[in-house]
Amino acid sequence: MEFLNDMALFVEVVKAKGFRGAAEASGVPNSTLSRRISALEKAIGLRLLHRTTRKVELTEAGQIYYERCRRIVEEARIAHEQLGEMLAQPSGVLRASLPVDFSVTYLAPLIAEFARRYPGLTFDFDLTPRRSDLVSEPFDVAIRMGEPENSQLIARPLASLRAQLYASPAYLAQSGEPESPADLSKHECLSMLKSGAGSWTLGRDGEMQTVSVGGRFSLNSVGMIRRLATLDMGIILMPEAIVTDDVASGKLRRILPDWYGTPLPVYAITETRLIPAKTQRFIEFLRERLGSS
Repeated sequence: MEFLNDMALFVEVVKAKGFRGAAEASGVPNSTLSRRISALEKAIGLRLLHRTTRKVELTEAGQIYYERCRRIVEEARIAHEQLGEMLAQPSGVLRASLPVDFSVTYLAPLIAEFARRYPGLTFDFDLTPRRSDLVSEPFDVAIRMGEPENSQLIARPLASLRAQLYASPAYLAQSGEPESPADLSKHECLSMLKSGAGSWTLGRDGEMQTVSVGGRFSLNSVGMIRRLATLDMGIILMPEAIVTDDVASGKLRRILPDWYGTPLPVYAITETRLIPAKTQRFIEFLRERLGSS
């Protein structure tokens, strides 16, 4: 509110013992200072300063008002300084809603790195497959895979993970290795239990193919799909980041290496654009790490 700004200007005039010194200290023109203090006096209904050609002096009312205003302005200054320190080194509790499987298989080491970077933070994470209500629930941020469903919330893109095809060596030895996307219709394919799970869209150098897939398992858990694939139960279409360890250990092998699935977007969802430093840093950190995946 405008009178709070005028209050701060009044304090500057008193501290500088005149309008000229206050103008130099604040960068506000002398004429503007005089006009704003006059408006403040009019709003209060009392004269705060005795003005002479050489100096200004506090009236009795001005002395009382100055003592109160000085503390308020000082508290505001300290608050700004503390926020600056918080931005440099965030602290407090970061409350986040995270997707279960993606967090366990991929985000966990990133979160550990973030926690080491900011030792002043503590964490309250809710790992759940449901869509948390950021309006009614006390989360600072939700990390979600797939396109945002609520247009009223603020969605910040973190990454776009390109999915690839994998299967275990034992499954391929038993069932044969597909040579083209069309061959996938003859195989056991492990899919997420959602709309469109009966087909996969694959791309290569601008060429796109949508193939019908099926199998004995449809699940709502990325971790379970990945585990069943390592147990020789079929082919999966999944971002490389999630199966890196299984590929490195030889439990899974990439197939049809020229073909990629539709990229899976990852978003940070917040209720508002005005977010505290702890949330801002967390989102920036994940964007940096996931974007380079």
